[in-house]
Amino acid sequence: MREYSPDLTPQWKRPRAVPEVAAEPDLVVEVAGTDFCGAVVGCEAGTVTLEDRFGKRRVFPMEPAAFLLDGAVVTLVRPPRGPVAPSRTASGSIAVPGARARVARAGRIYVEGRHDAELVERVWGDDLRIEGVVVEYLEGIDDLTAVVAEFGPGPDARLGVLVDHLVPGSKESRIAASVDSPHVLIAGHPYVDVWQAVKPSALGIPAWPVVPRGQDWKTGVCRALGWPENTGAAWQHILSRVTSYKDLEPTLLGRVEELIDFVTAP
Repeated sequence: MREYSPDLTPQWKRPRAVPEVAAEPDLVVEVAGTDFCGAVVGCEAGTVTLEDRFGKRRVFPMEPAAFLLDGAVVTLVRPPRGPVAPSRTASGSIAVPGARARVARAGRIYVEGRHDAELVERVWGDDLRIEGVVVEYLEGIDDLTAVVAEFGPGPDARLGVLVDHLVPGSKESRIAASVDSPHVLIAGHPYVDVWQAVKPSALGIPAWPVVPRGQDWKTGVCRALGWPENTGAAWQHILSRVTSYKDLEPTLLGRVEELIDFVTAP
């Protein structure tokens, strides 16, 4: 029989057990031995995906004592419920699990084209359903004055309009100035097309190409980037790389949030 031998090592010299911490969404940790710090955005068996403050994502193995939480060494483990579910919507709002869509408000948000509508849905769709805000696209704003008159905005039916290339002296700025109603808010971004509101880093390109005047802008972009000159397929590729508000330029983010606040105000 093996003789029992007590551990006479003083308690303060004994190695401390490394606590296990569930890799819950948005938990911010450092990777031990590196300078990478990020929030948990995904968790699979044996690995965790972290996103740093610049939007860069990296996958790390969940090895024992491989992370730091508030400066203390920890071991990340998979949450008991299984894969991590996002606790925030793509727009960065707190997610409301199981929330039902609200009955549509009388107010609306109009955008210029289908691509604008799809991008807004991609990032703000969950928020808009909870708020009961419907987004419709106009296929251009040349007839904006007539569109607004037909809508008939009022205190209980506010209208927000998102306009491309809303810069001083542009055709779009002149059209926007023709609408005068306290129940209508026209907000815009400076980009020629909403494509440019997607950060180049999300697409793995250094910058959006400069397309010479006189050329179709979208076709010119495809040509400059070496993509097939199929703008529909190009847009689907661009849209697929947008996973959250972090993939969009702040200029667009601010304008859309402004419009949502306007049409949902009491």
